[in-house]
Amino acid sequence: MQNRLSGIRIARLVAVVAALSIGCGDQAKRARVVVYTPHGKELLRAYEDAFESKHPGVDVQWIDMGTQQVFDRVNTESARPQGSVWWGGPASVFDQAARLELLEAYEPTWSEHVVASARHPEHFWYGTYVTPEVITFNNRIVPAEDAPKDWDDILLPEWKEKVLIRYPLASGTMRTIFGAMIMRQPTVEDGYVWLARLDVNTKSYAADPTQLYLKLAREEGAVTLWNMPDTDLQIRDNGYPFSYHVPASGTPLLTEGIALIKGGPHREHAVAFYEFVTSREALVRQANDFHRIPARIDLDPDSLPEWIRNVEVRSMDVDWERLGTEGPGWMQHWDEHIKGRGEAYLKERGLKP
Repeated sequence: MQNRLSGIRIARLVAVVAALSIGCGDQAKRARVVVYTPHGKELLRAYEDAFESKHPGVDVQWIDMGTQQVFDRVNTESARPQGSVWWGGPASVFDQAARLELLEAYEPTWSEHVVASARHPEHFWYGTYVTPEVITFNNRIVPAEDAPKDWDDILLPEWKEKVLIRYPLASGTMRTIFGAMIMRQPTVEDGYVWLARLDVNTKSYAADPTQLYLKLAREEGAVTLWNMPDTDLQIRDNGYPFSYHVPASGTPLLTEGIALIKGGPHREHAVAFYEFVTSREALVRQANDFHRIPARIDLDPDSLPEWIRNVEVRSMDVDWERLGTEGPGWMQHWDEHIKGRGEAYLKERGLKP
């Protein structure tokens, strides 16, 4: 009897191993498309599943990281690219990548349906979303009428030790906001002073968006600078007690891009993924389910959520080319001279914190 049971167990083990071997064999045969992106796990999981269901021979693998981290990785891997698609991040960073010949030109089937400012003139990237930046706050501890209404309001003394900031060197959103704050001042030095005053009020710098959301929800801080779609998504999906104000004087309207990585593997499948996530159907879903504002202008307005149709945003005049070329130097100066020592920075210049 024991020998018989042992035989049954062995047979079952052989069957399991065989099944796993077949599964691994099928997995090995699938073409792997690696996507570098800052778009967040919710959206990425949805489109990994949706694409693979229609393309069973493709294995989509996404790596969720900040925009600057994507740029650095694509640049580092340029001699031997590992990623195929770069999905998400400010147009200014895509422009920088194009100048370094890190991207592959591709004109999507819908190229005529975005305005000229939402695409690269030589087709190295195309815009997917338009993203307004906002002042986000925890509405459990800050009534809407008391929350900062404009950029300069967050520098007021009552917000000292109450501001949370996503570490900007890794974040396209924060690099855009910091760069815009510098450019709205008379000089770059005046912009550094503005950032030093913000540093004085900043309680901590979050390493990634998830930490930022958790810190704000836990009331470790009261207010932050972030973007509208991700704030809305956290309100809806996680029930976080967040509200926001669109800055009264105007806000950067950041164009998010998508591009093929030069020399990336499995170009045919990478193109298919690119087209899939930027199709009309996909953009409408992204607008309704993930609070993204499409850059394409050929979508039926009635297919978009009411908040997009009714949103009123005053656009800030931003020199995106200047941001792309000078922005990295500004961020390096901030990181080396201002972060964590804003008060000393001001005192060195004879200014009151």
